[in-house]
Amino acid sequence: MKRNTLENLDYRKVLVAPSILSADFARLGEEIRAVDTAGADIIHVDIMDAHFVPNLTIGPPVVKCVRPASRLPFDVHLMLTNPRQYVRAFADAGADHITFHIECGDGIDETIDEIRRHSCSVGLSLKPGTAASSILPYLSKIDLVLVMTVEPGFGGQSFMSGMMPKVTEFRKAIDKIGLPIHLEVDGGVGPDTAGIVTKAGANILVAGTSVFKNPVGCREAIKMLRNA
Repeated sequence: MKRNTLENLDYRKVLVAPSILSADFARLGEEIRAVDTAGADIIHVDIMDAHFVPNLTIGPPVVKCVRPASRLPFDVHLMLTNPRQYVRAFADAGADHITFHIECGDGIDETIDEIRRHSCSVGLSLKPGTAASSILPYLSKIDLVLVMTVEPGFGGQSFMSGMMPKVTEFRKAIDKIGLPIHLEVDGGVGPDTAGIVTKAGANILVAGTSVFKNPVGCREAIKMLRNA
């Protein structure tokens, strides 16, 4: 399977990744096609196991079913206690990129290697209470850092502005090593906070409610985020 990994996207540009967690699941394929047509750069897919985080979302069969709805990169965020054992299933279902958490129960290097083995680009994420220093040793091995600006588990939470120093710390570390690593922020990102996020140094904005449930429509919502 030829993958559209995040390595194909310019890490110097602001990119918008609508999170399907906030989409209408009764019309999921249609919703994905709508944000694709509206100018999204990435489709963000949140996977939760009701153990690592207190919520249960979707699995590989759903990802496989909606994969034909868009040719955009599928950015699959594994909020799982043991992500390594699910890498193959999500890769086979159509993931282009897989992000997992530094706080997970699996070996970090081994999970990175497993994702690479399936030709996906690799991301590492951390919860709000986890220090940036936990990920810094792995920067040269990954393609993306995801900073959570809410406690992972549910959509629609309020943005935690206190995470911006962490974003800036990652931005400086990425610039120092000079590698094309994306810096993504997820949680409470909307027109009022997107500018704060990009000013801190992030280039990928994950947005759920502010895109899928925005009364102005997803096209205008995406434009507002990109230009904030």
